[in-house]
Amino acid sequence: MNISAFFIIYTQTNVLRMLFLGFSAGLPLLLVFGTLSFWLREAGLELSAIGFFSWIGLVYAFKWAWSPLVDQLPIPLLTTKFGRRRSWLLVSQVAIAIGLIGIATTDPSRGVSSLIGFALLTAFASATQDIALDAFRIESGLIEDQGAMAATYQMGYRIAMIIASAGALFLASWFDYTANIYEPEPWMYTYMCMAALMLIGMVTTILSPEPSPQINQCITEWNAESRVERLVRWFKKAAVMPFLDFIRRYRLQAVSLLAMISLYRISDIVMGVMSNPFYIDMGFSKQEIATVSKIFGVIMTVLGALVGGSLIKYLGIFKILFLGAALSSLTNLLFAWLSVNEPSIGALTLTVSADNFSAGIASAAFIAYLSSLTNIQYSATQYALFSSLMFLLPKSIAGWSGVFVETWGYAYFFLTTALIGIPSLMLVWFVRKISIEGRP
Repeated sequence: MNISAFFIIYTQTNVLRMLFLGFSAGLPLLLVFGTLSFWLREAGLELSAIGFFSWIGLVYAFKWAWSPLVDQLPIPLLTTKFGRRRSWLLVSQVAIAIGLIGIATTDPSRGVSSLIGFALLTAFASATQDIALDAFRIESGLIEDQGAMAATYQMGYRIAMIIASAGALFLASWFDYTANIYEPEPWMYTYMCMAALMLIGMVTTILSPEPSPQINQCITEWNAESRVERLVRWFKKAAVMPFLDFIRRYRLQAVSLLAMISLYRISDIVMGVMSNPFYIDMGFSKQEIATVSKIFGVIMTVLGALVGGSLIKYLGIFKILFLGAALSSLTNLLFAWLSVNEPSIGALTLTVSADNFSAGIASAAFIAYLSSLTNIQYSATQYALFSSLMFLLPKSIAGWSGVFVETWGYAYFFLTTALIGIPSLMLVWFVRKISIEGRP
């Protein structure tokens, strides 16, 4: 196999563009979850409180509820100028920046009410950006390009995660002039810098072409109808038809598909909530965590995404889905092993590398598979439904992760997260079986 031909797809403009938009999508996620949990732990919050705080992530699980708005509703002035997808992208990106600035003005050691409000705003805007961006990606490339577009999206996403995690930790350390004494100012300055980085997504959105050719007709129809007619037409087209379309296309198989989607990432999502508190409690420094977990680990995720995105073309999507799910569960056992041994940079590097490489493979395959399930007429709404299901059950369970760790310890927690990944393997096998049997 020619290596250059293997990776040449990543030179396409529509594929490269996803690198920068993926960065915009990946930046806010850890800033309201992983990195924020580090700040919360340093500010003195209990593990149980940090676990419950992760329930803010349920915002992502319910984004299907407002995805019809993003899919069909024009934004005055902006939609006419930028188009349906780009106008929603811009609005959500600006809202994310405002939310991050709000987080920067809070101090969790004095109360978390304001912090929760700004974190919810950031998460809501981030989920909205995901809805618009997923539709933008699906509509900007052919089906055979979706694997590569998913991989570059993941690359940008993971680079942003390096900045939002390792970069944030390094910045917080650099701004911190009071060693071993908690002060909120270093974190405040850090979050201000993170907010400024949302300009990358805004500029990319402005410079990108609008992928939907139907937008002018959509706006004309919207303006020509009465208010009641608009409401009825919108509700039918945007809120009802996307779900009916999915059921009509897949029928009884739809139940199995939705079950697989809801369980596929459960192992690593539940585990991830406690990863930063685990590193702190194991005694690793900010610099060690930033270097190993947040830089080297994310690089391994990017590598895994590139490998997974390319292998889909040659081995088929179901084999890579199964491989990603199996590796994601198995690597959680390394965290259990790490938790019962003395802190070691070598052991941490091995564990994080294996875990992140597996996550990269699983993410690239899963994104490509979800994209293949959508009807391009309802791409934003249907993809939002799928990705929402991915978060709903895992995030609901993850909220209790702090209580579990306080009761049973880290070793049993990581062992449990490995075991709960087994049903996803069975569902991938079953969905593949009925998919093959259902072909003409």
